[in-house]
Amino acid sequence: MRTFRQAITALLAAVLTAGAFAQGDVLKVSLSSDPTSLYMPRAADRTAGNASWPLYDSLVYLDADGELKPQLATDWTIGSDGLTYTFNLREGVTFHNGEAFTADDVVATWEFGSDDSNDYPGYYTVASSVEAVDDYTVRITTAEPNAIFLTTLSKNWAIIPGDYMREVGIDAFAEAPIGTGPFKFVSRTPGERIVMEANEDYWDASLPYLDGVEFRIIPDPSTRVAAVQTGDVHIANRLTPELAESLDGQDGVNVLTYLNDRVYYVAFKNVGAGVGTPLEDARVRQALNLGVDRFGINEAIFSGFANAAPGFVLEGNLGFDEAAMAPFPYDPQRAQELLAEAGYPDGFDITMGCPADGYVNINEVCQAVAQSLSGIGVNVEVDYQTTNTYWSEPQYAVTGPMYVDSWSSEVGEALPRLQGALIPGNYYTTWNDAKFESIINEIDQTVDRSERAALYQDLHVMMREDPPFIYMYQPVIFEAVNSAVEGYQPLPAEEYNLRAVRLAD
Repeated sequence: MRTFRQAITALLAAVLTAGAFAQGDVLKVSLSSDPTSLYMPRAADRTAGNASWPLYDSLVYLDADGELKPQLATDWTIGSDGLTYTFNLREGVTFHNGEAFTADDVVATWEFGSDDSNDYPGYYTVASSVEAVDDYTVRITTAEPNAIFLTTLSKNWAIIPGDYMREVGIDAFAEAPIGTGPFKFVSRTPGERIVMEANEDYWDASLPYLDGVEFRIIPDPSTRVAAVQTGDVHIANRLTPELAESLDGQDGVNVLTYLNDRVYYVAFKNVGAGVGTPLEDARVRQALNLGVDRFGINEAIFSGFANAAPGFVLEGNLGFDEAAMAPFPYDPQRAQELLAEAGYPDGFDITMGCPADGYVNINEVCQAVAQSLSGIGVNVEVDYQTTNTYWSEPQYAVTGPMYVDSWSSEVGEALPRLQGALIPGNYYTTWNDAKFESIINEIDQTVDRSERAALYQDLHVMMREDPPFIYMYQPVIFEAVNSAVEGYQPLPAEEYNLRAVRLAD
């Protein structure tokens, strides 16, 4: 039992906290593109994921220090075989529509998430079975040991109400999504805004601090900066270095910077539009890597606030070795020699897709890549597509043999982007190669971190000798945040955890 002094101290702390922060208000966050979906298995990119997660919880979550913590599961055990995970579930939790959360909803999350119509079914089919032992115990089994299964669970398994999903189906659910999260879906105006309100029945009674969250879709970075300057939004993301510099010293606005765990690249296809093109020759793909002046592009477009990417394993990732993982040099002479060896002494013509305004300065990057490759005789026609169109079909079917894109990782290592981009059958995989598939699967099943790091280094060498991409850059992220915002801490993959954010009074 607390003493009288402890009770008074706690009461005083509560009063001071209530005076220091507004218990309410609506947080307004800008998005650089219109989310493809608010159903997590169809949330195609980081923007869509960030706009979706306030609605949901997972069984576990990864905190800012990289530690796995309980969420809808109170605790869990892993079987001695490394394949069986048993979760004890939190009781008394309800979904936004009043349905009680039980083990059946975890089963439904897996079943519907595994549907082939989704963008990321592989995050769910990694489990071979999900069984409701009783109402508040669930057992998940994987076919093989999985080094990052719990992390994958925390980042992708947004738990849904099974009865509601079975009643309406995935398409209708995506129009009116329901979870157990700290915020509830209110409305969406495509291309303009997404409105959410506080979940007053949230299982963690201390959260949320806000009355609601409103996402504003603002593709132009200059407009995002203007919006944070006027107070129309509290958080403006994906700013150019120049725009971030323009905010220096401005009252009421703080600028956050951090190295993004994301690689930007030009992808090649050996399926669909890539079949029968010069890209099938490894010498051509090496030549294209040597023919792009990624260093000049980084300096001219990002004022040097980007690292030239050595491959898919980036600085900060498990297995990264700065001495052994230097980026491709800019060597147009060697590039032309390789093209000649491959039978293209005069170069060739090719089409390259570009996600218009989807990322900071991406339009300029696409044009700069085309201009740089023209110097080695490769004439690139840039095909600009809206982001919703760009990611609308499997294997980037709306683009030509080449396309510009990026892939982040939330887990501190390259495995998720390697799986997404190089494992055949995945929604976004456009380069199929058995040797890559084999070593990526080996990485996935190697629990020992030092052994996994060595495998990443082996894979890096393979992906240099036989490149499936032109490796471009790893950017520094700039965000403008209103000084009233407290508790906001973006992670290196540009993840926004808004559940504990508040606005100062």
